[in-house]
Amino acid sequence: MATSTASPLRQAVRHLERGNWRAAHALVQNESGALGYWAHGIVHLIEGDLDNAQYWYRRARRPLPHVNTVTAEIAALRAALPPEST
Repeated sequence: MATSTASPLRQAVRHLERGNWRAAHALVQNESGALGYWAHGIVHLIEGDLDNAQYWYRRARRPLPHVNTVTAEIAALRAALPPEST
């Protein structure tokens, strides 16, 4: 298997897509900026910690979505990431 050179945020999205919010959380804890805060909010949505999710969504300047829309949130976050460099 090839070593991943993806950014921590892109790696976190991959973990989120697989349902591994703990691994994603370890990566996004040190991310800053709107995309990092958004990813952090998604982690807490999945975890079920809605107060913490609200905090991170507020920092990302995004409305807190319904918990049932997590899959759509992850897809939207992936689409918002800058293209991978080659």
